Amino acid sequence: MNSVFQSLEESRKANGACALALIDPDVKNDLILTDLVNRVVDADFDAILVGGSLIMDNGFEDRISKIRQNSNLPVIIFPGSSRQLSANADAVLFLSLLSGRNPQYLIGEQVESAPIIYHIGLEAISTGYILLDGGVKSSVQVMSNTNPLPVEKEDIILAHALAGQYMGMKVIFLESGSGAQSVISNSLLTLLKSKLSIPIIAGGGITTAKFASDLVTAGADYLVIGNLLEKCDDRNKLKEITRIIHYRKTT
Repeated sequence: MNSVFQSLEESRKANGACALALIDPDVKNDLILTDLVNRVVDADFDAILVGGSLIMDNGFEDRISKIRQNSNLPVIIFPGSSRQLSANADAVLFLSLLSGRNPQYLIGEQVESAPIIYHIGLEAISTGYILLDGGVKSSVQVMSNTNPLPVEKEDIILAHALAGQYMGMKVIFLESGSGAQSVISNSLLTLLKSKLSIPIIAGGGITTAKFASDLVTAGADYLVIGNLLEKCDDRNKLKEITRIIHYRKTT
């Protein structure tokens, strides 16, 4: 049986790219959680990322279970800390915050979470996480006490991405934060795609089919849709974006 990552890679190669829905498992989404999952399923996303920088209560496990009950899609934890783990998920992005220099998020959280991941049998997808400056101070920046990389410093971003690849990571995740004013450029993605041999995940500020199309054309292998999912109940708009992402899909 294929791993979650292997299955997603097969879908990516068949369909062109993958659409990942990001759901924040915080109390603020309790009343709309089922509707959010239904939007994801209806819009033909490939998997659900679950996670947030700060969860204000102890309901993480219950919300993971609710998401699982309402969807057959792979549920992958996008953890804000080592406390955001659950056996009800299928996999976890095993993140190292390459763009920062805070040892807690380079190795500390990983050491704390590794025995738990092993014990509950969660698939770990080794991920080099690079936070880009989106023009606003993101929750990740505040909670990790790290500075993002300037989006125009493409050579520096490339160096960080290559470091992640050489350390054996399976994917590189570029994130400019929710509500980003400055977003990932086509030139940056084109550069990274020409140098990396591992897939690229791009997230932050993806709110239109045109922008999604530009990112996929430039080289993004996975696109993360989060803010738009919460704010937009127009399922046709979401479907339009996933159709663009699945540019090779025939059915």
